Order: sequence, then C-alpha cells, then structure tokens
Amino acid sequence: MTDYGWIEQNVHGQLQSEFRQEHATRRKLYKQIEERLERPLVSFFTSFTHPVQIEDTDADMIQSTLSCLDLSKGLALLINSPGGDGLAAERIINVCRSYSGTDDFWAIVAGKAKSAATMVCMGASKIWMAPSSELGPVDPQIRRVEDGQYKFFSAHSLVKTYDSLFRGATRAKGNLQPYLQQLAYFDSRDIAKFRSYIELSDDIALKGLSSGMMADKTMAQIKKKIKIFLDPSAGTVAHGRPIYLPEAKASGLKIEEMDVHSDLWTDLYSLYVRADSYVTRFAAKLVESHKDSFTAPIPKVTEA
Repeated sequence: MTDYGWIEQNVHGQLQSEFRQEHATRRKLYKQIEERLERPLVSFFTSFTHPVQIEDTDADMIQSTLSCLDLSKGLALLINSPGGDGLAAERIINVCRSYSGTDDFWAIVAGKAKSAATMVCMGASKIWMAPSSELGPVDPQIRRVEDGQYKFFSAHSLVKTYDSLFRGATRAKGNLQPYLQQLAYFDSRDIAKFRSYIELSDDIALKGLSSGMMADKTMAQIKKKIKIFLDPSAGTVAHGRPIYLPEAKASGLKIEEMDVHSDLWTDLYSLYVRADSYVTRFAAKLVESHKDSFTAPIPKVTEA
C-alpha cells in the first residue's frame, strides 16, 4: 500500500482522500523533497482556471505556514500562479526573507510563475527551473472597456501609443484632425496613472533583485539586464508569453537548472501536478507545507 502519511485510516478513508486530493496525499512528497533540498518546502499555488490573483491576504497565509516551521536552514517556495498584485508580491518576498533563518529563500518553478509570481521569484536568492518551467513579463496590465467588453492592455503599449500620437500632433503641419480623433480615446490623467503603475512594477522588481541575487549590480545595470521582463517591446511582445530558462539566465538571474531525469524533479513535478489539479478542481488557492494546508474557496461568478 502506498504510504501517504495517514495514521490508521481505513481503505475507504484513503480512497476518499485520494479522490479529493487532500493534503495527506501530498505530505510524503514534501518530506522527500525536503530531504533532497535540506530545507523546508512551502507551496503557493493560485488557480489558472478560476478568477483569482495574488493578493495581500496570500502573504498572511504564507506567514501562518512559515511560523509553524523550523526555518533555521532557510526555506524553498514552490510557486505556481498567473500573477496578481505587485504590492502583494513584494510583501510575500519580505515575509519569506523575514522568517528564513538564512535571511533569504529559494523560489522553485515547476510549472508557471507569471507576472507578480515572477516578481516573487525575483526576490529569491536563486530560482530553480527546468527547461519546461515558465516565468513571464512583469509589466502592468490595464483593464479597459472597449466595444462594450472588458479587455486587457499593456500599460507600456497604452503609454507609448499616447506618446506617439502626441508627438505626431505637435510636429504635424496642417491637418491635426486624425491625431486629435485618436487622442480622444485617451485621458491624460489615466496616462499619468499608467506611468506610475509602470514605475511601481519596475521598482518592485529592481529592489527585489538588488537586495538579493543581483546585489552586486547597480539599479541601472539590473534594469538593462532584465529589460525583457519589464518592457514587452524588448522581445516578449505579449504579456502572457513565456520566458524560459535560457532567457532567464541571459537576464542575469541566478538560475539552478533542474535535471528532468533526476529524483528531485520527479518528486517536484508530481507535487506540482497534484497541487495544480487541486486548485483547478477543489479550491482557488493553496498554501501548504508538510505540516499545514490553507486553501481559498472557488469564488462564485455571477452573470451580469
């Protein structure tokens, strides 16, 4: 019989736990991975299926989990998320560093850590990735109503379009109407706000790196190195486009490459699949260690 860490649980109880993918079905994997890493492992997953994002309360769940662990040897954070609030990501970095006995943490990406989740990784002392692992751009996205529908646009794209039109209008000789018609779609107050969003996103990423894995570089050097993460025109074009291991290394991030044939990867990938399945079928978020498991329920979506 497979040992999932149950204590005197009958076969029907085991079957029910397996069907629901309860915490006990993953506990043994945590212990095996921790033995290989020689430090505690905490998972932080938010669903790619349900309408949730990284937010401030997630830092509270992570803090509660860390407070119950012996972190004298540091910690590793297995993170999988489409992203969310950059300020929440900054707080998660601070929580992980504050509780770690080594004042730092490792980020492990077995699947996808996008947007604000990439920001969290940038606050680690190193990022563990396999060739299939994905990071992503951290440029802010703006939700706007167009044609009666909500659509997401890159703040960089909106600001650059506005600036281009404004320059064209100031330099044009003769008919300004085409420029004025297009500029009417923008509000200068919104553009100022979008610029501040870009500055904030850049600042969170740069400060995380300058106080961690890229402490030996100036802010200007870091910004140049990680441009592919900050500006879609640097190569990613689309916010959702993956940044794989070679591009992450080329950006100066400290990457620990995982061998997909190793026992460590086998265990990590198994944990990733199980946890990702859980936040697809049974919950919207998951924060857990070998000791504790916190979840957030799937939000109810009401039709307008």
